[in-house]
Amino acid sequence: MAVQLKQALTVGTYIISQRLKGRQRFPLVLMLEPLFRCNLACSGCGKIQHPTDILARNLTPEQCFKAVEECGAPVVSIPGGEPLLHPQIDEIVKGLVERKKFVYLCTNAILLEKSLHKFEPSPYFCFSVHLDGLREHHDKCVDRKGVFDKAITGIKAAKAKGFRVTTNTTVFEDADPKEMQEFFDFLETLGTDGMMISPGYSYEWAPNQDNFLKREQTKKLFREILMPWKLGQKKWNFNHNPLFLDFLLGEKDYECTPWGSPSYSVLGWQKPCYLLNEGHYQTFNELMENTQWENYGRASGNPKCADCMVHCGYEPTAAVDAMNPANMGRALGSVISA
Repeated sequence: MAVQLKQALTVGTYIISQRLKGRQRFPLVLMLEPLFRCNLACSGCGKIQHPTDILARNLTPEQCFKAVEECGAPVVSIPGGEPLLHPQIDEIVKGLVERKKFVYLCTNAILLEKSLHKFEPSPYFCFSVHLDGLREHHDKCVDRKGVFDKAITGIKAAKAKGFRVTTNTTVFEDADPKEMQEFFDFLETLGTDGMMISPGYSYEWAPNQDNFLKREQTKKLFREILMPWKLGQKKWNFNHNPLFLDFLLGEKDYECTPWGSPSYSVLGWQKPCYLLNEGHYQTFNELMENTQWENYGRASGNPKCADCMVHCGYEPTAAVDAMNPANMGRALGSVISA
């Protein structure tokens, strides 16, 4: 596993401190969206479907810092849109690193190579590059030729300058297990700091609603894809808690932790989670106190949640479960071996 020891220990200490304070609900990862604009129109994403006036907005660095401090999560993921389009993204990243947050800047990497001079390598900072497969498959997913090659060039340039780089892959219904395995083999040759994977979920604004996975499909597909890793035949380097991968394989039966990865954007705090578009609150406390959390997650019976197995809801569950003495050995061992 590639979750670095420093991050794993910080998150573990944070979970213990929240428990000691008697808190049952607390965030682990803030999904900070400083803009919705993008230079791609991926079929599985609906962010650019927002009206033009909303697409023109940016969060200021001060708004980002306030949200981070209000939320308190130790990890900050910066998706979008395309964050490298933000005119002050370097200032935002610098401020978050100074606050010792573990920052993952999610990018399609079209602008990565030309933007590297804006940032400094740090154990608290990582580029997370969107790659859904090898050249033909990825370029089809993002509906533009040449993006895969541009991303690989950007990854190599970032690694050459000492940056941490992970990849972020969404697995859809039409994924071919053998091709995904070949893709993982290829990523290992790049010397990245780990791969992140998640099943596609039918985000309601996404243009393509045909290729999202159902729960049993997810388990079957991930068993086919990950079996060489599970059997020790492949040493693929995943940037995940291994318990989350066990969940994808159907070996763990978790419930969603919808408050584990709250989302803040130009519209405010999205309720109830990153994937369901049910309005926004203006403060984090309103989100936590006013949301009827019992109405979300598979156990709630909410049909929108029935098939979701996405990392933003279930990786927080796995992280908390990793603090169980029965699981700590495996979780910590995977980090130390990374």
